[in-house]
Amino acid sequence: MIGGIKEEGFYAIIFTAMLERLRVTLLLDCGLQPDMLVVVGVSGGPDSLSLLDAFHQIGFAPLVAHLNHRLRPEADTEARKVRESAEGYGLSYVEEQADARDYAREAGMSVEEAGRMLRYRFLFEQARRCKAHAVAVAHTADDQVETVLMHLLRGAGLSGLKGMHPRALPNAWSREIPLVRPLLDTWRSEVLSYCAERGLEPVFDTSNLDSTYFRNRLRNELIPYLERFNPAVKESFWRMAKVLQADFEAIERLVEAAWESSVIEVGPGYVAMLPAALRSEPAGIQRHIFRRAIAELRPGLRDIGFDAIERALDFLKNARSTAQVDLAAGLRLVLERDSANEEDREQERLWLADWETELPSGNWPYILDGDYLPLPVPGTVRLPGGWELQAKEVGSLADARQQARANNDPFQAWIALDSVPGSLGVRVRVPGDRFQPLGLGGHSMKLSDFMINQKIPLRSRRSWPLVSAGDVIVWVPGFRLGHSYRLTRDTRRAAYLSLRRSESTGEIP
Repeated sequence: MIGGIKEEGFYAIIFTAMLERLRVTLLLDCGLQPDMLVVVGVSGGPDSLSLLDAFHQIGFAPLVAHLNHRLRPEADTEARKVRESAEGYGLSYVEEQADARDYAREAGMSVEEAGRMLRYRFLFEQARRCKAHAVAVAHTADDQVETVLMHLLRGAGLSGLKGMHPRALPNAWSREIPLVRPLLDTWRSEVLSYCAERGLEPVFDTSNLDSTYFRNRLRNELIPYLERFNPAVKESFWRMAKVLQADFEAIERLVEAAWESSVIEVGPGYVAMLPAALRSEPAGIQRHIFRRAIAELRPGLRDIGFDAIERALDFLKNARSTAQVDLAAGLRLVLERDSANEEDREQERLWLADWETELPSGNWPYILDGDYLPLPVPGTVRLPGGWELQAKEVGSLADARQQARANNDPFQAWIALDSVPGSLGVRVRVPGDRFQPLGLGGHSMKLSDFMINQKIPLRSRRSWPLVSAGDVIVWVPGFRLGHSYRLTRDTRRAAYLSLRRSESTGEIP
């Protein structure tokens, strides 16, 4: 007898209540219908086996997927039992093996984390292969509490304390296939009662007793200790996660708007951002943006530390242009400015990128190393990326002098042709190049020092187009004219130079 009810009747009540709750959760929270194909991850334990049975009872025909981690001697037996269960329901079954210990050693992570990564990778690969509508896993309310406690002890923010959501899309493994957790409102005790009512024979993972795993210590040691202070502590943490999920959804709307305004591009190995837009957001939103950017490049990576995010915020606030810092998980932050104007912070770019990723040229003009392109006057030279360098001979020298004095656009210049020693061309810098920048009274300096002083991004210096006459640099487009080639009263022949990007590929920065 349980509370005055025969044991069989008690289990029947639990079964009926859990099945109805699951039916509503699948429909409303997970967005699934019985005619949709779902990949269900089944380990053979009570949680996943009861989820599989419930799917079958409700009318779903899922694909049963099992990953054998090869961690325990009984793993092959468990895989066989899962296959037999799937066959008993008349369902399709797929199984793979993966060595979690080897993967953990190669990736430098715990065996527990390696097993999780391999499992989800496998499940979503199967979902893509069979064009499934979702991947379902059997996390329960107890798992939710343990997850929240793990994040709490590690010092997580709201995104960690809200725990897991019944439907996650996008998620760490896919932008198209949702990850659903229909049992997050179901306690493990209910699952065991369900198994008893249905006559299910789950396998019990003996590694759940191994206290070397952090989650097991929470389950077997910390939670029982906390229950001495509050017998309903699990329910309290579960309710807290529910409340924080709603709060997080409200914040996510603000984060999404900030992402749209501050993130320019997400490419292979990098995320490009506008620092000015990002700085205009509150620090809390900035933290969310950085976490989301990291997730774009490191899907599935959990527990990005507080120090890494605060380092990102400090870099955003205090770094000067063309600065770089190591962030975390093989990622770096790079701050660059596309303009020579120190105050023009609108032209900055902030990159989160892999260390080995070659960042795109972006809005900068460039030419290929080794190229030399003759620049006739009049004439046009087409550069990569849709850039065009035009040269026109000036008709009125008086107008040209006036325009040159009033010019605020560093991508156009008026040069004294009669001072140029030979024909014009476009090339990249070479070792030993020197330059006489306008404004230094005719003094020369190393071109490399000039580029550093002008904050030309390091990775762009080697390919920046230079207008030259042989070895002599006449103009560094976007930055400065050479002193000897300015218009003076003695100039008798002049040319107008302009570097522009065609409208089809965008304007200059």
